[in-house]
Amino acid sequence: MLRRTNTASDLQSPGRLAELLDREAYLADEGLATAAFLALRMGRPLFLEGEAGVGKTELARTLAAVLDAPLIRLQCYEGLDGSQVLYDWDFARQLLHLKAAEAGGVTDAARLEGEVYDRRFLIARPLLRALETQPCVLLIDEIDRADVEFEAILLEVLSDFAISIPELGTVRARTPPVVVLTSNRTREVHDALKRRCLYHWLEHPSFEREVAILLRRLPECSATLAEQVAAAARRLREADLVKPPGIAETLDWTEALLTLGARELDPALAAATLGALLKHREDHEAVLAGGFPGASRG
Repeated sequence: MLRRTNTASDLQSPGRLAELLDREAYLADEGLATAAFLALRMGRPLFLEGEAGVGKTELARTLAAVLDAPLIRLQCYEGLDGSQVLYDWDFARQLLHLKAAEAGGVTDAARLEGEVYDRRFLIARPLLRALETQPCVLLIDEIDRADVEFEAILLEVLSDFAISIPELGTVRARTPPVVVLTSNRTREVHDALKRRCLYHWLEHPSFEREVAILLRRLPECSATLAEQVAAAARRLREADLVKPPGIAETLDWTEALLTLGARELDPALAAATLGALLKHREDHEAVLAGGFPGASRG
């Protein structure tokens, strides 16, 4: 049986979207499901902020699965510029075309200029690809890592879903992509960009929801182990750590424990696998010295 493709118009309520996300093993609470539903139905970008590892990027991946649409990911970093995110001309192919034309006796400068700036010589970077791909989900990941100037590049794209190319004209999306922006809030994002988006802050999951996520994503995990891991993670998030664990790290930790055959949170195994949960030496030392659940010096 062919799988029916879902569209934004098929989603009649946040509850229905939550059900579809759940089918893809993403458990969204009411607030997140509502924010994502409104973004889809209103055609607005969804701006997600929260600590690293709480499920911001995973939501974009899961929305792509729910909509049966390709995911186009733009990973942000310092120094990102227009040629890396919008488009660039393939100078090598343009030069080869000019040489071939000259060898063929073409001397009309206007004709050559028109040919060399043809769409076939344009390299589409993530933002242009997203406008030309219908449907798709565009993930602009960790925008807080990019320079402030990069935000200006996004304003035209997120306002009109269009990109101006001087040599070719304006490219507009026939169907706007579903856009998800994420930020770990290492810096504040400008209000001009936020105004174009719907906003949602992702908290760490509650104890009950984290247990449910562990059991759903790792079916081989026992209820006892899931509860013990979730309780330990909750304690660690309340501690003064350099980087408290997110749900991504909790999943990694549980998988590491399961790989070693754990059915319960054995202190020795927990201490041996802390590298899957905590990624700073200072945090390891604090946890091992502090007697948190599931960790000891062995």
